[in-house]
This record gives sequence, C-alpha cells and structure tokens, in this order.
Amino acid sequence: MPVVTTPELADRYLMQVGRRLPVTFVRGQGCLVYDDAGNEYLDLVAGIAVNLLGHAHPEVAGAIANQAKTLIHTSNLYFTQPQVELARRLVELSFPSRVFFCNSGAEANEAAIKIARKWGTRNRAGAHEIITTLGSFHGRTLATVTAGGQPKYSDPFKPLPEGFVHVPYNDLDEIKAATSARTVAVMLEPVMGEIGVVPAKPGYLAGVRRWCDDQGLLLILDEVQTGLGRTGRWFAHQHHGITPDVMTLAKGLGGGVPIGACLAAPKADVFEPGDHGSTFGGNPLACAAALSVLNVIERDGLVGHAAEMGEMLNAAIHGLGGKEVRGLGLMQAVEFAEPRAKAFQQACLEARLVVNAVDDHSIRFVPPLIITAEQIDRAQHTMHEVLK
Repeated sequence: MPVVTTPELADRYLMQVGRRLPVTFVRGQGCLVYDDAGNEYLDLVAGIAVNLLGHAHPEVAGAIANQAKTLIHTSNLYFTQPQVELARRLVELSFPSRVFFCNSGAEANEAAIKIARKWGTRNRAGAHEIITTLGSFHGRTLATVTAGGQPKYSDPFKPLPEGFVHVPYNDLDEIKAATSARTVAVMLEPVMGEIGVVPAKPGYLAGVRRWCDDQGLLLILDEVQTGLGRTGRWFAHQHHGITPDVMTLAKGLGGGVPIGACLAAPKADVFEPGDHGSTFGGNPLACAAALSVLNVIERDGLVGHAAEMGEMLNAAIHGLGGKEVRGLGLMQAVEFAEPRAKAFQQACLEARLVVNAVDDHSIRFVPPLIITAEQIDRAQHTMHEVLK
C-alpha cells in the first residue's frame, strides 16, 4: 500500500527548503490536476512554466516509455541519436550555434558563465565580470544565485563568488555606466519571471545588443522560463529582432522531464574537450521527451496559440483590481497594491484553481500552452468569485 502523505511525514523526511501548499497532487491530465481526495484543479502554474503540454500528454508519455524500453543512459562518452537530433532541432529553431546539454536551468547558466569567463581570457585580457540585473533569477548554485540580483537568496551563503555586477533592469544607461575593462558579458532575462513577470521594454534588448557589439562583450540571454513558445514566439528575444551570443534553456524543454541546454554561437563557442561536462546531461530519455515536446508544439501550432491565449489571459486578469498587469504571451502577472497575493493564492487553491504568488503583492500565471479559451473563462470566473 502507498504511504499516505502528511505534513508530519514531510517535515520528518524532507529538508524544509520551501513552504509547500497544503495539497498533495497525485495525477494530472492536460491542464487539470487531481489531489489525493479526488478533487480536480485547473492548473495555471504548470510546474512553474515546465509542463508546456500540460500533464500526462500522451505523445510525451509514449516517447518516454518507448525510450525507457530502448536506452535510458550511456553517459557522454558516446553518441546517442536523440541527443544529436535534439541539438539539431534547437539550432534550427533559434540561431547558428552548438549545444551543451545538462539537467536544469541553473546548470545551463553555469555553463554560460564558464563560457563567458573562458571567452574573456581569450579575447578581453582576462576580463571576467558579468553585468546582470537586480531582481533577476538565474538558478540556485553559488554562481547562479550570485548572478541573480536578489540578496534574499544569496546572502545566507556568503562569501559569494566574485565577478558579478548588478544594475536595474530596463535601463541601458546603467549597463553602460557599469561596463569597464573587467566586463566580459551582459546576462539578462528577456522577461524577468521570478519577481512577477517584468518584460523588457521596447528597444532595451536591441540597445543592449548594440552596446555589447560596440564594446566587444558577449550577450547572454536566459530563456529558461521564456523559451519554447511561452511568450508567443519560439524564443522571447525574437520579439526584439536580435540574436544572443549565448542562450540558456530548461524548464519546458522536457515537458516535465529534467533537461537544460546552453547554446553558443560561433563567436562564443569556446568549450574544448575537458572544459565542461555532465554525467546525465542530454541522456536519451530526456532528449526523447524534449523532441516529442518540440514536435507537438510545432505540429499543433502552439506558439501562435500561446500568443492568442496570452491576450485572453491578460484581459481576464485585468479585472482583478490589481494596480498593474504585466506579461507577454502565456507569461502574465497581476500586482496588487495591498499585500494580498498569498491569501489570494490560498483562496484560489481552495476554489480548485492553481496560481502562483511570487511575493506578497504579485501573482504569476504560466499555464500550459495547450490551455483553452474555455479554461481561461473558468479561471476568470473562479478568481472573481474568490475576490468576492
């Protein structure tokens, strides 16, 4: 018999690194998820922008099952067909580059940081500082938590690695003022997600691209949360008509199976054998899942669907009485003037709707790309009932 999960058991056996909401999910189907009492919830969080095709998508499940029966892991001492094919597909969808596979967004960003430092040794007399932004989020390793401009996540782990300079987001002049002979790269999210969905302003990313070109710097874009159709384009930087030198992906790439990727254009492609590695990175199981995700997104036109549903979701949350609604595609947020977000999240959960309070004021919505207009209407009705 399976063990019944209780808060007491969780407290006893799990490190308490996060405050879990009082529900135990046991299965999902599409945009719906079910708890251990059989209650149905509409999921507008999707594993924090991970389940692009929702829960238990039959083609992803089939690809995983077939690959598990064929070949799960070999290490990177050998070629595997799913890994090379996935790399090819990502490059064809994005820009000329080569791919390093890993297991998470943090690892993808670690790879990008190492690429920048080696590139600086070769091309900028040992320059190694990376300009990032306040409020950004790039992962939980020591380097990536330092790169992210949120002291609440990094300060408990001092001393932190040196080599990161933080400036306000959406301010090109601050990047210019922070650039020095020590600077090697600028690292940005096209939409800052973790602090409540803050998109880049028109002209900002294009201006940063020009500045990096003029100063001989690398431009690294963290598309871990924004990539693969989430914003209504395959990659968020495509809204701005630019191309990065390095791009990182993870979250939705595997449709729920852990996988990350770091793409480096020829200018930044400096890794050589022995420079970096990952035992599990790009294993056949994760790559087969990711290939299935890409195939379904492309076949079913989900990039355009995300743009269409994103407009509808944006309109739906405009009526929640927040002081601001922000977003791009199916990556939206409402910010309340009062500190009511966590209470709103809990009330929605009790009403069988899953949303994400990123702080005391902001609610983030990152539903599966397959969400329907009817489901957005259902969510809107539930949220208005909660507000009453």
